[in-house]
Amino acid sequence: MRFAFATSVFLLAHSVFGQKSPVDRQNDYDSVRSYYIQHFPDYFFLYPVLKQRSLNFELEKDGDRDNLITFKPNNSYSFGLGLYVFELGFELAFAIPLDDKSISRFGDSEARDIQLNILGKKWGLDAFYQKYTGFYVTDASVEIPPESPYPQRRDIISRNIGLTGNYVFNNQRFSFRSAYNFSERQLFSKGSALLSSSLSTFKLSADSAIINDSQKALFGQNAAFTKLRYTTLSIAPGYTYSIVFKSFFLNGTLSVGPAHHWISYRREGESDSYETAINSFVAARISLGYNGERLFGGISFLTQGSNVKFEDVRFSNNNGSFKILLGYRFGEFGFLKKRIWDLIPLKI
Repeated sequence: MRFAFATSVFLLAHSVFGQKSPVDRQNDYDSVRSYYIQHFPDYFFLYPVLKQRSLNFELEKDGDRDNLITFKPNNSYSFGLGLYVFELGFELAFAIPLDDKSISRFGDSEARDIQLNILGKKWGLDAFYQKYTGFYVTDASVEIPPESPYPQRRDIISRNIGLTGNYVFNNQRFSFRSAYNFSERQLFSKGSALLSSSLSTFKLSADSAIINDSQKALFGQNAAFTKLRYTTLSIAPGYTYSIVFKSFFLNGTLSVGPAHHWISYRREGESDSYETAINSFVAARISLGYNGERLFGGISFLTQGSNVKFEDVRFSNNNGSFKILLGYRFGEFGFLKKRIWDLIPLKI
């Protein structure tokens, strides 16, 4: 059974500026922030969630989208329950079984997808581990008749492991939490410059070359690899903005920057080759929904990916997440009023 698990840990941060005492500086920071952003310290949240995560990759020749081959997993949606308590957020979801018609046309992929999200007032962190086995193939130059099965590659295995962090500069007036985990509420339309950085490793292996003989004629032998691995270090400036109308919101976020790749690959019948390259990294988010005093809900889409080139062939991978949730805030009572630092006392 496919299993999706996500844990969100919400941290508090201090702002350092001016010559005031730490207490005065924190009071000034919190005073400004409370005018623009509402926090919910006396509530725990409960919400059903429907989500889908995916890991796609593609080959493109000469920058022409008509010369494009895309490999996609046929992974289902997951349904589960989310809980925010003790200043911690948890989500537990299980895959909805695919029907026979979908399996016949797109194949049956195996997916392990684990993600940890940390969203603070200033900092955000995403850690992920993905392993997908089995892909179906779309070729822009080949039209698949309706109801006909797509070409399928059960032998292809991909892994994606990484860590992405971002810093929100205008954190006194803008909240990522408001749009993506609802632990806060943005009261006015505001935005912020961002700085993102990512370190990840993508691996791919197959029993034979990932492209067939007819595709080799167009893409060349450079793209006929059976193994590929590249580690990416990137830094990407960006911007995020939330439009707020009463309790409704729309957020868009985009970060783009350079990425350094350490690449190893093996073509059919050859030994391993090694290269380094500089290319691009892109991360984007969009979220819309309702964030009221008690009731909240929304739809969000997150994607990030990187590109490497083999002469005139571009290879890219894309890590995406789609989520729908609807929840309610309940007043805390009894032991639920405690915080994580109360449950795990520190000994000095």
